[in-house]
Amino acid sequence: MPATSLQDRAAGALLGAFIGDALALGPHWYYDLDELRADYGNWVSDYTDPMPGRYHSGLKAGQPSQAGVLLALTLRSLAEQGGYEEADFCRRLDKDFFPLLDGTPMNGPGGYTSQSIREAWRKRVEEGLSWGHCAGSADTTEAAERTLAIAVRYALRPAEMAAAITRNALLTQNDGTVLAMTVAFGAVLGMLVEGHALDGDISGKLMARVKSGELPFHAVTSGKLQAPRPGQPEASVAGRFPSPDALLGPAYMARAAQDPDIRIEPAWKVSLVYGMPCAVYHQFPAAYYLAARFPDDFEAAVLHAVNGGGQNQARAILTGALAGAQVGLSGIPQRFLDGLENAGELLHMARQVAVQAATA
Repeated sequence: MPATSLQDRAAGALLGAFIGDALALGPHWYYDLDELRADYGNWVSDYTDPMPGRYHSGLKAGQPSQAGVLLALTLRSLAEQGGYEEADFCRRLDKDFFPLLDGTPMNGPGGYTSQSIREAWRKRVEEGLSWGHCAGSADTTEAAERTLAIAVRYALRPAEMAAAITRNALLTQNDGTVLAMTVAFGAVLGMLVEGHALDGDISGKLMARVKSGELPFHAVTSGKLQAPRPGQPEASVAGRFPSPDALLGPAYMARAAQDPDIRIEPAWKVSLVYGMPCAVYHQFPAAYYLAARFPDDFEAAVLHAVNGGGQNQARAILTGALAGAQVGLSGIPQRFLDGLENAGELLHMARQVAVQAATA
């Protein structure tokens, strides 16, 4: 892995996510891979226009989906407030974002509005409920896609990171497994921004933070998942989330990616191994695998995420963040920045938040 500074890694994670989102705009949600290849060729290598009549129709290559719009909203709030201020974030949703929705899927910024956002819009706008009562049960990655910016901002302060991600995710999603996996993703991303490797040791490092009280997961084991010692109740840590398994998974995906006896060839077929659908338990494993397999190659990691079909936009956003954190902004090919809409503004905000992360 090339030498990078924390600020470079932080900015790389943020721009990597925006790039992953925009790269998948055209070939988004093709579950028939033959149809995907017929429309876009054997390998999607750059930004593309969506086809007429499909998701995001009418948008242009390099533009964001709604996930990118919401990530930018989150990043702007962090940059201008100096950190996560929930009242400011909610005000932006109420004032700048929700007025652009009508509650239907094929509408709104980015050309498609996800289930969790539609549910929150209905409860907030149509039913007039207060924030804190607008979350739904969607099992998807929308919360993780925007809270990755919070993970970057608080990379050096994992307890604050976990608390802020939990609060933000709960605005729109209340499923316990989704929350645990979302916070775990943020914790992994934060460690990569710190400079740790995405390898077989990462889960042990995360569990050490559980034992120290920095991450709010329940744990009863000692050492390397050994049985708790009799008569030592301090081995038991009661956390917000009932199981540490969301923290244990990334190391297994990393080991699989780096084990010479386990090969997924070509790597885009990770979507067939872990699944093409939208749920967190399909998306996070694939992103961890690709980022661990290509720790020094942002382009390979993100393009394999895109070319796997299905919910490739979420896969590419998550992979882009992890891969960008590993190579840093300096390791992202310039052509991806050149083709990204509003790259200058996004880069300015990313650098602001990167400075905050490094000096917090």
